[in-house]
Amino acid sequence: MLSAVDPLPFRPARVLIAGVTGSGKTTLARRVAELWQLRHIEIDGLFHGENWTPRPSFLDDVREFAATDRWVTEWQYTSKGTDEIMTPRAQLAVWLDYPWPVVRGRLVRRTLSRSILRTEMYNGNVEKPIWHLLATRDAERNILSWQSKTRMFWTTQMPEKQERFPHLTIVRLRHPRETERWLRAQAEASGASIAPPKRRSRDR
Repeated sequence: MLSAVDPLPFRPARVLIAGVTGSGKTTLARRVAELWQLRHIEIDGLFHGENWTPRPSFLDDVREFAATDRWVTEWQYTSKGTDEIMTPRAQLAVWLDYPWPVVRGRLVRRTLSRSILRTEMYNGNVEKPIWHLLATRDAERNILSWQSKTRMFWTTQMPEKQERFPHLTIVRLRHPRETERWLRAQAEASGASIAPPKRRSRDR
């Protein structure tokens, strides 16, 4: 497993971004897509249909993009079957393994912002009203509870992923500052420039 200071052995064409909810996977995916001229597929947008209902074509859509040559997406929905489709095709995984206060604060700010502003995310869906978060602790209906429930998912699962997918190069970034250093290093190696991160209420 590589760190922020280790050079990549190749320039990847297919990239997965891992991390707990709120870590900033979608933000980084967008920036990686721009850096390496990859297509960014927001996997939440493939999964959630109208009124947050799962789309029946989800796995077929995953198969379609995974079969292409150049893409970056969030490493999610592994329990739904995505690991059997996109992970064997991926070349690089970037793991945002940030401290709990960082990811918790990010998720609280994001959730409040897009709930108050009624920000549309994908397929017409918007964040549930704030009172909904106070009314239930069900992890399937409360994103803060979901984050708490899945807090240790990647810490426990990444060793298994390494063993299962030995072809996959994994970079572990432990703080947003490390991510910025890593992005600058990739930009320098590619002869490209990177834009500063943008704050967006949709970011994951």
